[in-house]
Amino acid sequence: MSEEKKSLNFIEQIIEEDLKTDYTVSDLKFRFPPEPNGFLHIGHASSICLNFGLGLKYNAPVNLRFDDTNPLKEETVYVDSIKSDVKWLGFKWAEECYASDYFQQLYDWAVELIKAGDAYLDSQSSEEIAAQKGTPTQPGTASPYRDRSVEDNLQLFEAMKNGETGEKAHVLRAKIDMASPNMIMRDPVMYRCLHKAHHRTGNDWMIYPMYDWAHGESDFIESVSHSFCTLEFLPHRELYNWFVERLSKPGELVPKQREFARRNLSHTIVSKRKLAQLVEQNIVTSWDDPRMPTISGLRRRGYTPESIRTFADSIGIGKRENMIDVAHLEFCVRDDLNKKAPRVMGVMDPLKVVITNYPEGKEEWLTAENNPEDESAGEHEVPFSRELYIEQEDFREEANRKFFRLKLGKEVRLKNAYIIKAEDVIKDENGKVLEVHCTYDPESKSGSGTEASKRKVKGTLHWVSIPHAVEAEVRLYDRLFTVEDPTADKDKDFLDFVNPESLEVSKAYVEPYLKSAKAEDKFQFQRIGYFCVDRDSTSEKLVFNRTVTLRDNWKNK
Repeated sequence: MSEEKKSLNFIEQIIEEDLKTDYTVSDLKFRFPPEPNGFLHIGHASSICLNFGLGLKYNAPVNLRFDDTNPLKEETVYVDSIKSDVKWLGFKWAEECYASDYFQQLYDWAVELIKAGDAYLDSQSSEEIAAQKGTPTQPGTASPYRDRSVEDNLQLFEAMKNGETGEKAHVLRAKIDMASPNMIMRDPVMYRCLHKAHHRTGNDWMIYPMYDWAHGESDFIESVSHSFCTLEFLPHRELYNWFVERLSKPGELVPKQREFARRNLSHTIVSKRKLAQLVEQNIVTSWDDPRMPTISGLRRRGYTPESIRTFADSIGIGKRENMIDVAHLEFCVRDDLNKKAPRVMGVMDPLKVVITNYPEGKEEWLTAENNPEDESAGEHEVPFSRELYIEQEDFREEANRKFFRLKLGKEVRLKNAYIIKAEDVIKDENGKVLEVHCTYDPESKSGSGTEASKRKVKGTLHWVSIPHAVEAEVRLYDRLFTVEDPTADKDKDFLDFVNPESLEVSKAYVEPYLKSAKAEDKFQFQRIGYFCVDRDSTSEKLVFNRTVTLRDNWKNK
């Protein structure tokens, strides 16, 4: 039993302790609360897995709530993309909620705070308010409007709501403590005036609640038991509790905010503002560019939901921020695709091979296993002919004993096919090898059961039959930045560290089995890497994105 308790992360330990005191299992309720002002990224994936994972563990509902309180930045397109990402990751929410659903209730509660003397209208500029906040070591000074009468505050607040005042004429502030050691408690702003249409409420409201006011009260309205957020919100917890305590009644269950540390990912960034710069400056093509750390970008690159969930679970939940090597994320997708992806053959840098003793015009179809890790994956047929492509790097005229590929006078096996022996080469006027002429052993066909087929040779090559080869575009993606933390050097712009080799577009020849592949279908190109069919692919032109190489080659670079 003690061993089981040790395996709990600190968030689960908090819940277990609460179940012994204030809560029953039926009280538990969680939420994932994104702001719909951009696309979700790998950091959000960890939060999604945490909250929905707790829901599964405790059989508790988890709401998907959009904290849509800023009409300047929020759009329906982001709402739709977030819903798509959560579904793709494999989770279902209990209720789809919006902070904008609660605008009237939040306004009514704000009126109650004004009447109780806990809030007031401040008519200073934002610069004046900021100057009066003080410093961490010096208390703030009271606004000259702090003691406005309740009647004047109510009148002005309604005028703000009706759009009868200028956008910057007034703000509503909570009246707390201008000398508080926690600067967030120094009369924080609750409402500001914005004459801007909202993506759901249109022009019904001319005032919008600030995050700190709307978030905790939305949790309270939805009966959320535990509100988990990242460490930067730790100083906000005091304000979260202050608001909820003033509006809850004795005996009501109030939500608890608790914080966990961000997990930063090396060689990338997860700031929405910086990610937007990459898109706006055309460093990447879109928010779902396969180099982006967005969930939609990872999906387009070929990552599976299972690999992202495994990654989130394996890095765990901590109390200190740290940097996770992107190699660990790549390991997770390699491990998952190794179990699932069909094996196919594609040649990236072709060298022509002519099998001189194979009959001209003849072709045969050989059997290839789809995935040796999955017996149920079945098989497919691969065409074989006299003329083939192999990789340029798989042939040398002369090589030492450690080169186990094709060289003059030596044998290799062609995957799923025959043993061949290099006999001669044809070169151009510059000495470059254009063709390798080989002979094959007709009795050495893989799987035929003959003695020749069981003969051991040290090298096995992938190949493609030239008459049957399908030309494809391949996009070879690499890490977006050349350094682990692009924001670490404060004297340089993070864009200075963009990897100029993060994308290489090339051509490949693949076996015809891939003609029917659809967008997001995933394959292992044998001896090369894992690839995913891109959405740009058509029946006339196949396009593949490299998800990840077969092994981590970055350290070698």
